[in-house]
Amino acid sequence: MRYVLFLLYCGVALSACAQSEEVHLKELRQKWSNAKTYTLALAESMPAEKYGFRPVAEEMSFGEQLVHLSSNMVWLCSDYLSGAKPPHNRKEIEGYSAKPKDEVLKIVEESLDYAAATLKNFDPKQLNEPVQFFAGPMTRRQIILLMNDHLTHHRAQAIVYLRLNGILPPKYVGW
Repeated sequence: MRYVLFLLYCGVALSACAQSEEVHLKELRQKWSNAKTYTLALAESMPAEKYGFRPVAEEMSFGEQLVHLSSNMVWLCSDYLSGAKPPHNRKEIEGYSAKPKDEVLKIVEESLDYAAATLKNFDPKQLNEPVQFFAGPMTRRQIILLMNDHLTHHRAQAIVYLRLNGILPPKYVGW
């Protein structure tokens, strides 16, 4: 009888974990949608003639920040989450660093859409799967969290660039 109760408990626990993973992924998908809206609004806020602005010589320009966050997203999604061919590879995206605003905006949007599609099609059962990352083993969940953290980091830098140019950033779009 104890064995049957134990198995029943394990089955209920596993079912709850699976549901929890699906809820977690659903929340991440919504967060990513909002991140796209906010990132594009932020990118639109900077005038085209200021896309080459950098606060100091050692920093990336505003446009380079956007291109960098885009190439990172595509790399993490294609190499560690989906394996699906992205619309542009990492090297192609990095070539947009000196392009005009409208082309940078297009590559940012395409990269965000690719990441959203990756998350939409991602199986929650894969969240805890390990991957070999250059910084050491990680789970796919950690890769998704890294994507979000990296996007937030470079978007925050872009906000500072806006402020340094006397431009009020767009209202935050969060969860």
